[in-house]
Amino acid sequence: MTELVEHGKLFIGGEWTDPLGTDRIRIVSPHTEQVIGSVPHASKADVDRAVAVARTAFDEGPWPRMTLDERIAVVSRIKDAIAVRHEEIARSISSQNGSPYSWSVLAQALGPMMVYDAAITVARAYPYEEHRQGVLGPILVRREPVGVVAAVIPWNVPQFVAAAKLAPALLTGSTVILKPSPEAPLDSYILADIAREAGLPEGVLSILPADREVSEYLVGHPGIDKVAFTGSVAAGKRVMEVAARNLTRVTLELGGKSAAVVLPDADVATAVAGIVPAAWMNNGQACVAQTRILAPRSRYEEVAEALAAAAGALVVGDPLDPATQLGPLVAKRQQQRSLDYIRIGQEEGAKVLAGGGRPAGLEQGWYVEPTLFGDVDNSMRIAREEIFGPVVCLIPYGDEAEAVRVANDSDFGLSGSVWTADVERGIDFARRIRTGTFNVNTFSLDMLGPFGGYKNSGLGREFGPEGLSEYLEHKMIHLPAAYSSGAGEAGA
Repeated sequence: MTELVEHGKLFIGGEWTDPLGTDRIRIVSPHTEQVIGSVPHASKADVDRAVAVARTAFDEGPWPRMTLDERIAVVSRIKDAIAVRHEEIARSISSQNGSPYSWSVLAQALGPMMVYDAAITVARAYPYEEHRQGVLGPILVRREPVGVVAAVIPWNVPQFVAAAKLAPALLTGSTVILKPSPEAPLDSYILADIAREAGLPEGVLSILPADREVSEYLVGHPGIDKVAFTGSVAAGKRVMEVAARNLTRVTLELGGKSAAVVLPDADVATAVAGIVPAAWMNNGQACVAQTRILAPRSRYEEVAEALAAAAGALVVGDPLDPATQLGPLVAKRQQQRSLDYIRIGQEEGAKVLAGGGRPAGLEQGWYVEPTLFGDVDNSMRIAREEIFGPVVCLIPYGDEAEAVRVANDSDFGLSGSVWTADVERGIDFARRIRTGTFNVNTFSLDMLGPFGGYKNSGLGREFGPEGLSEYLEHKMIHLPAAYSSGAGEAGA
């Protein structure tokens, strides 16, 4: 039986503090449907307190005024401590959201380490100051930290997304209020311990688990300079609306309905082996999941048969079992959402090629079989709406022009892939797809490049120098005409 994890305090400004409210968040195992932990539910008064200490730490404290090397030293200690505790982090997240443990070790624990490491590399090389010759005379262009950041993260990959926001914010000298999802707040307590031991100054980081109402209060708080949000399109639009009242800067990483395109010259076995982990990754609870698979009509049956066999072979079960490849969905509502879409797909005329219901022998827990629909038309709801579960569509196409059209015919534009025997052909195909990231004969996410979406998939970028820039304000300083800079670019 899983040990009950209970916390009584909130992490505000680097200190464990009694909450000002009495409400609590109960965390339920998606495998056993039993309560596995509880934490305080942050109140609006707790938000006020966290914003106040973050504001003071930014406006008057040492953190923004430290050298870049000093901040890198602290962030490096955070990264190193995650390495030491990565198995504990992975187990905590899997127990809360159902991620298969083997996947959690890589994506939920080691992945964040890679994010911090890449951000440090980018921060070292970034031009925080540069001299330019302007039209009217010399100018100094300077990049300065944005201020107090509200980082709102989801339950599916909480530490990875937290790192994507914390790393650039901290390295550039901002202060942060991290708002974990009520479905998965337990691992944030591990992060709080790590941050405190790493030596963050007072006020630099607060962590406030809370629901949507308190999140909205945080996003709309006049003391916040920037909101970094990852979540659904509907929630992202609301974040943007609320933040606009104060003209608060926002970055939004939202949903996806990404296409994996098998070209006629592809080796089907190789393509399927690469697509399946990307289609059903994290139980389908991933914004970048390749949930629309496009196959040429000339090879449709071959692709369908291979995909159905691969989906049917996925091991479904206890997320903490190292052999599990597909665990339960995070909540009963998510299970019902997937089952509803399976019903909708059948009503629309699509054919279930694999799965299609609850797995046999797993009556307890919020499980859904890895499901593959065939004979899908791109106009169907199952092809247009983000399901966020283990439900994948196989869509036939004619020529390559039709494949490009279908891949682009989406309200989303986050990720995608193409599978072909000719890499140059794949690159040409990639150039025609309107998504923020794309893969040729692979599926990955590189933290030294920009990540984000076109269309409803988001606003702004994370990772790489583009992501670091999202946490900086750009200032132009006009200099006297006779001024001559004797030095090169300055550091932070």
